Amino acid sequence: MPNDNDTKVYIKAMVQALDSKRGEDIQVLRVADLTSIAEYFVICAANSSTQVKTLADEVEFRLKQDYAIMPHHIEGHDSASWILLDYGFALVHVFLDSAREFYGLEKLWKDATAIPVDEL
Repeated sequence: MPNDNDTKVYIKAMVQALDSKRGEDIQVLRVADLTSIAEYFVICAANSSTQVKTLADEVEFRLKQDYAIMPHHIEGHDSASWILLDYGFALVHVFLDSAREFYGLEKLWKDATAIPVDEL
């Protein structure tokens, strides 16, 4: 698990990767006090299944290229309505707009601390 400073750098890189491919409504939630599965959730929406894949691929590419970090596990790449990249310290959720609304992670994790992306 990376230290706090490195974690913030990696979270910022994830957000920048999503933003560079026009990810929508990017949210960062600190969930460390609520669960042991990750310290952060990074959540993003896309307009099409093609964009969902593009966004997930960009996060994976940027973290591998810039920091030599690979996700431990990837789920949903075949369906592309919700792709999950598990980095251990962070879970990156890339949703099709309709899937994001349906699953409502922000509502399920409403007790998490929202981190404004402009403060990363």
